[in-house]
Amino acid sequence: MKKIKVLFVCMGNICRSPTAEGVFAKLLKERQLDAQFAIDSAGTHAYHVGDAPDLRAQKAARERDVELAHLRARKVTHSDFEDFDFVLAMDDDNYSILIDACPDEHKEKIRYFLDYAPHLNVREVPDPYYGGSYGFERVLDLIEEASAGFLKTLHETGRLTSHEH
Repeated sequence: MKKIKVLFVCMGNICRSPTAEGVFAKLLKERQLDAQFAIDSAGTHAYHVGDAPDLRAQKAARERDVELAHLRARKVTHSDFEDFDFVLAMDDDNYSILIDACPDEHKEKIRYFLDYAPHLNVREVPDPYYGGSYGFERVLDLIEEASAGFLKTLHETGRLTSHEH
């Protein structure tokens, strides 16, 4: 069976996108769907390549039983557009960078992650890097909602046809 490949993207790949990768991985594991997915995260900028996620992001995630310490930042590569089925951007800036870098035949793969949580009436996951701990909690709240919505959309559109446990 072909796996559904998902790439979460923010700017530096140390706060929002690794948080999204960790939260989504936990959700998949809880629902016993992890074998059907290949997930990763990356940044549009190479500021932190090789670094672990921000310690504040790790701490906030760990308090929700999401482990991020094993993740390492990387930059989006040209092959990501071909390799992944979904390239999910955290905000306008990174969405624009991805659209500009992406070959035309793969542009439909690029989406705003929060579009999968339309009830939130917000399209951007705010960058918590320069703020306090509340920002990391807000990021987790938004990402948890979008993760559940994304999975629901995959079920509703027939991309994911497994039985939930």
